Amino acid sequence: MQRPASGAHADCVTARPDSGPAADATARVLARTCVGAVQAVGGFAGGIYLRSGAEGPLLLAVVSGLPGRLFRPWWRMHVNRPYPVAEAFRSGQSVHLPDAEVAMRRFPQLMAGLPFPFGSFYEPVMAGAERFGVLFVLRPATPGASVDAADRERLRSAADGLAEELAALAVAGEPVSWTGDPVGVPPPDTAQGAREAVERLTLALLSVDRAGRIRYVNRAAAALLGLDAPELRGRVLWQAVPWLGQPAYEDHFRGAFMAGEPVRFPARLGRQPDAGWVEVELYPGADGVTVTIGAAEPPGYAPGTVARSEAGLGSPADRASALYRPVSLAIALTEAVTARQVSAVVTQELLPAFGGRQLAIYLLNERHLHLAWETGFPQGFLDRFDGVALDVRLPGVETLTTGRPMFFESMEHLAKAYPGIPLDAHVGARAFLPLIASGRPVGSCILGFDAPRGFSPEERTVLTALAGLIAQALERAQRYDTEAALARGLQAALLPHRLPVRENVETVGRYLPGTQGMDVGGDWYDVVETSDGLLALVIGDVQGHGVAAAATMGQLRSAVRAFTLGGGAPEQVMAGTNRLLIGLDPGQFASCCYVLLDPVSGRARAVRAGHPQPLLRHADGRAEVLDLPGGVVLGIDPGATYPVTDLRLAPGSVLALYTDGLVEQAGEDIDLGVERLRAALAAARPSPLTETADRLIGGSGDCADRPDDIALLLASRTGERADART
Repeated sequence: MQRPASGAHADCVTARPDSGPAADATARVLARTCVGAVQAVGGFAGGIYLRSGAEGPLLLAVVSGLPGRLFRPWWRMHVNRPYPVAEAFRSGQSVHLPDAEVAMRRFPQLMAGLPFPFGSFYEPVMAGAERFGVLFVLRPATPGASVDAADRERLRSAADGLAEELAALAVAGEPVSWTGDPVGVPPPDTAQGAREAVERLTLALLSVDRAGRIRYVNRAAAALLGLDAPELRGRVLWQAVPWLGQPAYEDHFRGAFMAGEPVRFPARLGRQPDAGWVEVELYPGADGVTVTIGAAEPPGYAPGTVARSEAGLGSPADRASALYRPVSLAIALTEAVTARQVSAVVTQELLPAFGGRQLAIYLLNERHLHLAWETGFPQGFLDRFDGVALDVRLPGVETLTTGRPMFFESMEHLAKAYPGIPLDAHVGARAFLPLIASGRPVGSCILGFDAPRGFSPEERTVLTALAGLIAQALERAQRYDTEAALARGLQAALLPHRLPVRENVETVGRYLPGTQGMDVGGDWYDVVETSDGLLALVIGDVQGHGVAAAATMGQLRSAVRAFTLGGGAPEQVMAGTNRLLIGLDPGQFASCCYVLLDPVSGRARAVRAGHPQPLLRHADGRAEVLDLPGGVVLGIDPGATYPVTDLRLAPGSVLALYTDGLVEQAGEDIDLGVERLRAALAAARPSPLTETADRLIGGSGDCADRPDDIALLLASRTGERADART
């Protein structure tokens, strides 16, 4: 497959700390593809994310055309986050964002962090069902114009070619996953001409390439910075000129590299509080950025309380950056459902934005504060404060009782304000924020920093506003957790605690709640004994989650039982349950599979309403997906009919009924999941049946990110009496 050509510099990559010959070979392949794809579609930057050793995160492996340091928050991307890289990987589909308007509509969290006009394309790197990562390219925005077919094909071709090479490397035993930091692919040095004219200027001027390395320094800049030009050339700008590397200025550089528009901002000429002020101007181009530094008057607000100037917002230069932080956090909080998820979002979004290292969240319950989340503190240190009453004199308590945020620029200040208070460190700074939602106290939040730092007025305002957002999300999460506990209790009461014990048939059931959102849904299974000695095997799935889904599930289970015990044929049981659900009008629908089995003969009659096809394992170990014709899901059409299929379960065979949570994965055809389950059933030992059930559930029970419930019902023909098992 022909791939876009690339320059020789694509093979010149910065070595990884943990690299060896194999890892370097992988990096060279990635670098060549990255540079070629950027050139092919007229981009200014690009990179490749690869799978990491852990399940979930993608890691940025190579980057070209951008200074990696400025984009550290995006080096790691979890596949479930609402970002285009993650969506391309999950879905296996291309993501094309021609401009900021389209990107904001589809991925507001991306634009909250990078609020600049640019276009971006994301191509999954796949070889068959094997997913290696995502290739992305950034280029100038094209408002109102979609990505043309030729560019789409060039990107697809580059990603396919890379997948082929990675697959070959994997076969050869070389690494195709990533660990550690990304490697940078240095762009070619194209700076030429007019040097003599620039040397005559009294204005300090530097030329920086798209990797952030200094390519040219005029005499005025060398004199201003106090270094000779040879000492500066080839070094990364923020390493050679550390005072330009403050977080307060990073967003301006990001804007220059991403948006392509000139940027101007004031900065201190050095790190000391008494250092003079200069005006920095950035003029970006296709090959890099021209930086000029000139004298300037002090701005209207100069932070005098910042103990370490690089540690905070602290100046007007960072006000624009501060504006999008509440937006980014607010968007992320809308996706958080439980208190634990809210706390995790605060850890992921808030701490990196302000350079924090420690976080603790306490929730109020019956006039006591209880520790709900912590990270970064010494193990066990916060236990002594768990459950403190509101009359105890502690900053985490008083910030809530007074409703006033408290900021301590050093641990000495904290110790002086609260003599005798236990401290987890002797150096650092702390912020205590009240969590108040709609005038109601929710709890308190503690932010910790490893070094002394000040808190500018702007920063205090932003943190206080964010605390309000966090409080609202936690209050909502507490209500959600309460409803979830009710739903779990309701569902536990409705699911069968014991299955019937019958000769010739053994049955085993399993249920796992989802780990996202409400944690409980409408999946159920049941085994019903009829008066004439038959067994009805039932499994169903009510749409949605929560109390409503669990309640509907209970009603359907009762209806199926009633119609079965009333002597109804399988098609009559399903049709009657369908009409009942429509009559109840809960605004929900459900799928169901119903099998009426004669334990003695093994003959069975089955009906299906929009439910996944059952599986049958024969006594010789063969397993097949049964092809049962079915009707529409329950709750849609009052006149729906449900055709009946005759089956026979021979001795030693196993029938498996399951819900879609067991076979569905994001971005994957459900047939692949069904095939995995069929293969697992074929490989499982038919006895004991409990072990077979546990094997089929497999890793789903340990999955921390299970989006849906799972229900499983197994029935095995035996020649002897079986113990009841659930």
